[in-house]
Amino acid sequence: MSRILLVDDDPLLLRTLQLNLRARQYAVLTASSGREALDVAEDESPDAVLLDLGLPDLDGIDVLRSLRAHLDAPIIVLSGRTDPEETIRALDSGADDYVTKPFDPDELFARLRAALRRPLHLVREQNPRIGEYEIDTDTTTAAGPDGPVRLTPIEWKILTLLLANPGHLVSGRQILHEVWGPTAEKQRHYLRVYVAGLRRKLEPDPAHPRHLITEAGMGYRYEP
Repeated sequence: MSRILLVDDDPLLLRTLQLNLRARQYAVLTASSGREALDVAEDESPDAVLLDLGLPDLDGIDVLRSLRAHLDAPIIVLSGRTDPEETIRALDSGADDYVTKPFDPDELFARLRAALRRPLHLVREQNPRIGEYEIDTDTTTAAGPDGPVRLTPIEWKILTLLLANPGHLVSGRQILHEVWGPTAEKQRHYLRVYVAGLRRKLEPDPAHPRHLITEAGMGYRYEP
């Protein structure tokens, strides 16, 4: 039975989600403040965290960063903040997913199930594959049945970053920062062009990618 840490200072929402999680056969840990959340996480090592950012004592992003520094479990942010910059900030700070309030409980629990299916430790595959191509980021080669395919240095940088986080979202801002530097963080069109190029070269059906996935408005994900 997976143990879920539920962090929210709204007693009604806390109780409602607690009942719904238990009905789905989860064990539930609760916290109504940031400090309590950090204490419970340290003592109990939950399998996943549902974290509200609007906490009464600590900044929710600071709590998120502290949880991520000591916890490998997936963290799903629950927030009434709908600004895309807030979503990006949370994902860059270690969140695995971001759900805005009010939300559909069925969608939230589907996202929780998906997060729990992902590997806990982000370990790069030795020889990841995209379609028919075996990727070796150490030697920068992508070999398929018809021989190697040539990727540009920037394509390699993007691909290496995605492959290092299998099954997890990497925000567009993070990729832009890592590949082009901090001054390029708003130049999303750069990224779209290069990801499209990677798909044309590696995906069996670039129009319907199976491995290099776009998370609309947020970033990209490598799906093994």
